[in-house]
Amino acid sequence: MSPNTTSYRPPVVPLSVGSFQGQSIRHTVRLNGTKDWLLIYTLAGSGFYRFSEGEYRSRAGDITLYRPECFHDYQFSPRAQKWDLLYAHFLPRTEWKDWLDWPEIGPGLMRLRLDEADVRQRVVLRLKEMVRSQFLSQARKPIFGLNALEEVLLWCDSINPRLSSSFVDPRVRKSMEFLTTHLAEPFSEEQLALVSGLSASRLRHLFRAQTGDSPRHFLEEQRLRKAKELLALSRQTVSEIATELGFASPFYFSLRFKKYTGESPRAFRDRAVGN
Repeated sequence: MSPNTTSYRPPVVPLSVGSFQGQSIRHTVRLNGTKDWLLIYTLAGSGFYRFSEGEYRSRAGDITLYRPECFHDYQFSPRAQKWDLLYAHFLPRTEWKDWLDWPEIGPGLMRLRLDEADVRQRVVLRLKEMVRSQFLSQARKPIFGLNALEEVLLWCDSINPRLSSSFVDPRVRKSMEFLTTHLAEPFSEEQLALVSGLSASRLRHLFRAQTGDSPRHFLEEQRLRKAKELLALSRQTVSEIATELGFASPFYFSLRFKKYTGESPRAFRDRAVGN
């Protein structure tokens, strides 16, 4: 191996994440891979992967996944002269198993291409939140990092061509995107139908068939997920968070939050900040 080649195998932990820019990533060769899974998202430039059957060059919007114990050989592409990327070594939660069967381009090396702008935007946002979570207190890191990665894998699963049963209709995805970016607005089935281009009854039926949930309940879950982040990461009061996320009152917010998490907003905040 050349001097800038490493066979270092990171310690096995639930989640280890980071980023590289330009030529800062070293030529990495691991004959037996790692004990965990490795996800790499190309932000810009290009990555150069080698495997027994050939080679592959990534471009912006490509996301690759190495299975555990599989040969690794990757570096920035000499053609591009840079590789900006986000990565995650992780041990998957039990329920993630079915989301990790991507198209394989080499032994143990899988790839998805994020061509749809809304999916790419959501994935990049959550990957960056995943990386930022590592600067939180020790108690917060695994919670927020794994939650962000879980959403990344869910969005990837929605476009995985190998799993036609998990395909989410673009009109349903558009309505999901609208709900997650308009959390404070009152729920309106008519407005959502207009956004999706479907009738209200058709959207309601298709949304439940493809997500297993109603649009109204999906919106509340997104509000509560966001509430968890605000409680742990901000100094906003419970009342301010309730207003920002569109709940009718702090009391109603507290009721719904406790049903969702099993604890009150104040108790959750105390635990998240390590008090």
